[in-house]
Amino acid sequence: MTNPNPITDNIADNLARVHDRIAAAIARRGPGPEVRLIGVSKKQPLDKLLAASAAGLQDFGENYAQELRDKLAAWPSDHATRWHFIGALQTNKLKYVVGKTLIHTVDRLELLEPIDRRAAGLGVVQEFLVEVDLADERQKAGVRPDELPDLLDACAGFEALRCVGLMIIPPVEGEPEASRVWFARLRELHERLRTQPRPHVELRELSMGMSADFEQAIEEGATLVRVGTAIFGART
Repeated sequence: MTNPNPITDNIADNLARVHDRIAAAIARRGPGPEVRLIGVSKKQPLDKLLAASAAGLQDFGENYAQELRDKLAAWPSDHATRWHFIGALQTNKLKYVVGKTLIHTVDRLELLEPIDRRAAGLGVVQEFLVEVDLADERQKAGVRPDELPDLLDACAGFEALRCVGLMIIPPVEGEPEASRVWFARLRELHERLRTQPRPHVELRELSMGMSADFEQAIEEGATLVRVGTAIFGART
């Protein structure tokens, strides 16, 4: 008989509760896209990530490039894992991110060339999402909706990258239901842009919703939800 491991047991229980909430949100939504759960693991110790992996979590999201580097170096090779980069993207940190993750946070046209150059050097095609600023919060990252078509058009000029979707961090307004309007607007923008074929643009993902509001995001069409504290607890 094995001794209980509080870290493993707590995270497995948390993960099961999150999956139950995802299933309930999908049931309320009705037919729609598959939803993938990303465990936001920034500032979480490796043993918590391994416990989540052992409980079945396959997708992990990191915000800091060097923390991602260190976790990848220590990660067991026999764990089937997909990594996501969900933090602010800096060109001097691309070496830690490109070819290793799905990037959620391309927020300006100027990032395309260095991402493409790095990916081409590695012999890979780098997939990414564009972070969109729907609320015109200039203090935050994100491409304005009126600037988005130009960025997507520019993808045609690069061979080693593909835009596969859109991402949003809505304004913090206290109530989870307040995020719904932003999720709905991103879905509408996504649907409109999908009808306009562009080279190297294959819009299939909507990354939206975090621990406080992922259920509303799913109901509005999210395909990727980014959940941290509801799985891992408070950060150390």
